Amino acid sequence: MSHFFPIAKPVVAAIGVSVLFVSCVSAQGVTQAPQGFTNLLNGKDLAGWWGAKTEDPEKYMALDDAALKKKVDGSQKNIHQHWRMEKGVLVNDGKGLFLTTRKNYGDFEFHVDYKTVARADSGIYLRGIPQVQIWDHTEKGKWKIGANKGSGGLWNNAKGAPGKDPLVMADKPFGEWNRFRIIVVGERVTVFLNGKLVVDHARFQNFFKQKGQRKKNLPKTGPIQLQTHGGPISWRNIFLREFGADEANQILAKGGLGQTDSKFKPIFNGKDWKGWKGPTKNYEITEASSLRCKKGKGGTIFTAAEYGDFIARVEIKLPKGGNNGLAIRYPGKGDTAYVGMCELQVLDNTAKKFGRLRPQQYHGSVYGQVAARRGFLRAPGTWNFQEVTVKGSRIRVELNGYVIVDADILKDAKYMTKKDKFRGRGRKKGHFGFAGHGDPVEFRNVRIKTL
Repeated sequence: MSHFFPIAKPVVAAIGVSVLFVSCVSAQGVTQAPQGFTNLLNGKDLAGWWGAKTEDPEKYMALDDAALKKKVDGSQKNIHQHWRMEKGVLVNDGKGLFLTTRKNYGDFEFHVDYKTVARADSGIYLRGIPQVQIWDHTEKGKWKIGANKGSGGLWNNAKGAPGKDPLVMADKPFGEWNRFRIIVVGERVTVFLNGKLVVDHARFQNFFKQKGQRKKNLPKTGPIQLQTHGGPISWRNIFLREFGADEANQILAKGGLGQTDSKFKPIFNGKDWKGWKGPTKNYEITEASSLRCKKGKGGTIFTAAEYGDFIARVEIKLPKGGNNGLAIRYPGKGDTAYVGMCELQVLDNTAKKFGRLRPQQYHGSVYGQVAARRGFLRAPGTWNFQEVTVKGSRIRVELNGYVIVDADILKDAKYMTKKDKFRGRGRKKGHFGFAGHGDPVEFRNVRIKTL
């Protein structure tokens, strides 16, 4: 169940989209929100915020309204003891609960300025998950855990994981304001500190664990939290802009905010079936240059080229009750789920008619072999972005920025039926394609990078 607490009415400036911050700046450096952004501070008090510690946000987001209200109301005394507004600047004394937005956010761009003191330690929790790190890079006692590399890293990522340490040192000297720009899409996070890229589209690992100690996916929504422990810290110009599926897909398709990887090559030209084989007459090319299975038709269409190890990126739009599949290392004839390396299921998980399927039959699953995590598919009629990495016998599926499958199908499969039925599972090369099952499922921006 989701909860929403109204926040203070934002002060928004009508400015050109190319300008990040307006020129109207107070003596304290407080500005108005850029166009399209919401100011999370009202300049007067802590309206729109409550207090929480480091705790799994999915637990308190699952509370009923009355229980959550009690928790939020119970935090107010603490945050008012340790947090205050001074001339538009948010000030913390280094103690107390972490200031937490009452509203939860999904995909967003977040701006904030901060200023702290020597030996302080702080951070920013994204969707309630720790954390974009802030610390004193001169404190030698913490160099062994990475402080000497500077602020901005995803500190709770595993050792050696992308994003764990910032790409460059970008901190300003004590007494000066620092500025973060943070972009969150699915589990992918990009961080700029003082205009320098310090985290580049890295997967943000969930600090909290599932039963059995398996890392969970990042929650789809959650609050912003401002952490404090170890010293006073001030914050200002806290702005946030939420964005939808189209912008999220564009960022994911590029692999971040930089240039698109030139090694990804389009395999469907949006005009004709050049480079494709199979029952193409059962599919149609739309006016928007996407390809779509005709209703009541089907079969597997596939590339003329064959691929061994590769990464495929594709956008998928499902109708209600839609069913299709991605053919992986397909030999060119037969049912790809069994004679190919596999079929990756493309399915409307919300359809009632699919309510009693086996776990290995839902969207993103290696059909009949490996179950995908659910809950990350967008509503029917909305474009989804999916990236598939095939390397040896390992398949990794990322849907809308969330990893839903990461498995070696020769070692990790839990077969829905007899193992020998999946006789193509060990194939090392084959075609890429779409396995239609009579529903008008649509695909666009299909690209492949060979590895």
